[in-house]
Amino acid sequence: MATILVVDDELGIRALLSEILTDEGHSIELAENAAQARAARERNRPDLVLLDIWMPDVDGITLLKEWNSSALLTMPVIMMSGHGTIDTAVEATKNGAVAFLEKPITLQKLLRAVEQGLAKPAAARTSMNVTALRGDAHISVTTHSGHVAMTSVSMIAGPQPEQSFDLDRPLREARDAFEKSYFEFHLAQENGSMTRVAEKTGLERTHLYRKLKQLGVDLSRSKRGGM
Repeated sequence: MATILVVDDELGIRALLSEILTDEGHSIELAENAAQARAARERNRPDLVLLDIWMPDVDGITLLKEWNSSALLTMPVIMMSGHGTIDTAVEATKNGAVAFLEKPITLQKLLRAVEQGLAKPAAARTSMNVTALRGDAHISVTTHSGHVAMTSVSMIAGPQPEQSFDLDRPLREARDAFEKSYFEFHLAQENGSMTRVAEKTGLERTHLYRKLKQLGVDLSRSKRGGM
């Protein structure tokens, strides 16, 4: 089986993930901060890393960038966070993460992400699955030479059309394109109901309406659903 490095400043999280993955037959290394993670990576060359974003010394995104820029990202890295955002997911994708798991992490999502991460050949580890940003949706983001192709898959509505995003441009423009697709997805899911989309995305209705206008989302198809 695989050698997996778990990096998290919370003892309970480290212990839980270690127990689950050990039961699956993996060999587990633990680190509670970036310094320990660097040493563990150099010492054992793990097959996969589970990396928390919010740590007290050096955050996980910074450590991911460090490994990526130093050609040390020779293993798949799965990011973990209790406060996942689209901006964070996009940034992690650009810097080589293969998956993003939102805490609390369910057993099924953890094992699926680990299995998929380990299955990727080293040369092809340029895709990222953003899971649990919303409870009923799975967003697959794949990078190819500065471009992102995103396919949203809903457990209810089934696969949605793939959309491509050019990451070789200012962050604000890339984020706007991502957010536009995100809101269009939820509008389609909720049959255009602004009330339900507001509840789903956690935005106040008036703020949501302004956001959609700002992003250039076509609202004409949504008027029958409760504008």
